[in-house]
Amino acid sequence: ECGKRFWTSSELISHQPIHRGEKPFCCPEWWKSFKCSFNLVTHRCIHTGVRPCKCPECGKSFSQSSVLTKHQQIH
Repeated sequence: ECGKRFWTSSELISHQPIHRGEKPFCCPEWWKSFKCSFNLVTHRCIHTGVRPCKCPECGKSFSQSSVLTKHQQIH
């Protein structure tokens, strides 16, 4: 559908739900759904408190790299 190429058929199969509007990856705490497993993993940091992205300037940690990038603009 989109012209994207994959090395394996399993990669293609996991990509196809995006085109059907499916969100097969669910958060059991909030019942929120995601198209990609990566987004669910990132979301789960809210529940677990994991903050893997650390600011090298001040040491403050964030669960998402995009939030860290925005934070770094204040330095």
